[in-house]
Parts: sequence; structure tokens; C-alpha cells
Amino acid sequence: MNLSGKVALITGAGRGIGKGCALQLARRGADVVINDRPGSLDLEATAAEIRALGRICHAIEADVFSRSGCEQFVTAALEAVKKIDILISNPAYSRRCAFLDYPPEEFERTINGTLISGFHMSQLVARHMVTRGGGGKIVFISSVQAEMPISLCAPYGAAKAGLNHMMRSIAVELAPHRINVNAIEPGWIDTPGEHVTFSDEKIANEGQRLPWGRLGLPEDIGHAAAFLVSDEADYITGTVLPVDGCFRFKDCGAESIVPLTAT
Repeated sequence: MNLSGKVALITGAGRGIGKGCALQLARRGADVVINDRPGSLDLEATAAEIRALGRICHAIEADVFSRSGCEQFVTAALEAVKKIDILISNPAYSRRCAFLDYPPEEFERTINGTLISGFHMSQLVARHMVTRGGGGKIVFISSVQAEMPISLCAPYGAAKAGLNHMMRSIAVELAPHRINVNAIEPGWIDTPGEHVTFSDEKIANEGQRLPWGRLGLPEDIGHAAAFLVSDEADYITGTVLPVDGCFRFKDCGAESIVPLTAT
């Protein structure tokens, strides 16, 4: 999966899954433009890690939860690198809260930051790819919550389900331009945000209970992204790829099923 000569744009790449994707693409030869919110304490540190790999890396702060922020980011990126071959669209926002108590403004912010921002970023980059010609690769970071109705996460799951459907529609429309459009569904991934919500002990214990015996890591998602944007994945488009260590089926193993007592 040689990505030499390719330029990748990656949103939300200061830490977590976005950072994992940026590092894995850079390790395979891509130059990258990474983004995080204004005032990010993580963006430059991630850029330094990528540059230490011998790759070009531009770090651009922008609020991609808004159309204007997305436009600012894409414009600045094209001024820096002149072309975009790959987009990893990774904006998201989530707040856990019971449905009956969910603040309406937080619901709207979740949909906007998780689904609508993905539309803005992909449309702007796809327009560039179509105008330039030569195809391209777009990967949305979705979630297994697009399929699993997990308590306290109603708007996030709805946004990710919408993202999956939007991805397929975009894939159909961009196929004539040879732009591959796919999505990755991470399972429970060990990111800094999870350690804000859960204790280290809780994360360690729950990871051992998963079929794969551990939580996923950002590099697990990065490996999948590197494959989907490579030439080896040329015939894959409109596809949702779960990368979850069997998290979706964690309660389907024999040890979770109590058999009836023989009579």
C-alpha cells in the first residue's frame, strides 16, 4: 500500500482516530494536511511526529463544524499543497444523555458536527477532485453506532447512520469520476476522549470482555484507512467497513448463552 506522491487531507487529526489515520498514511509515503479545532493543544505535536517520519505535513486550525470553517480549511490546504488526492473526513461531536432529557440544542449540534460537517468537507474536496481529474479517495469515519442502538447516544447513532447512507449516495454520483467513497465503522477505540468519559480501570476491564480481548487502537483504524485509499482498493466503493474486533457481536459467543438444563 504505497501512497508515495499522494496528498491526504485529514480532519480532526490532533489526536485519537484522526491522528492514527494521519500517521498510518504518512508511514506509507503520503504527505498530509491535518486539521483540528482552533486553539488545539495537540495539532502541532502530531505534525511534528509526522515530519519526523520524513513526510511533509501542514497543520491548519479551522472549525470544520461550519461551512465557512470547511471552506477556510480546504482553501488553505490547496494554497499549501496544490492538490488533494485523499480525504479522511473525521469530524464528530457526541454528548451522552438520556433521550427524555436530551437538550434540543445539543441534538442539533451533534447532527451538525457529525453528519452535516461531513457533507461540507466531502463536497468541497470532491469538487476539487472532479475539476482536477484523475480520481480520488474519500473515507468517512463512521461508527458501529450507526447499526447499534446504544443507550444515551440517540443523536450520535442517527448522525452516523445518516453518514453511511450519504456516503453510498455520494459513491454512486462520483463513480463516473473514479472517486472511491467508503466509510469505516470503528468499534470501541481507546482514544483520549474515552478516558474522559470512563476510568482507566473501566476501559481495561471492558476491553478484556470484548471478543478480541482489547479495545481497538487509533492505528487499527489507520491501517484500514490506508488500505481503502490505496490502489489495492481501486474496486471498492460505496462500502462500510467495520473495524471493531467483533464488538458488534460481543454478546453472541457461546459463553454469553446459557443453555437449557438437559432433562
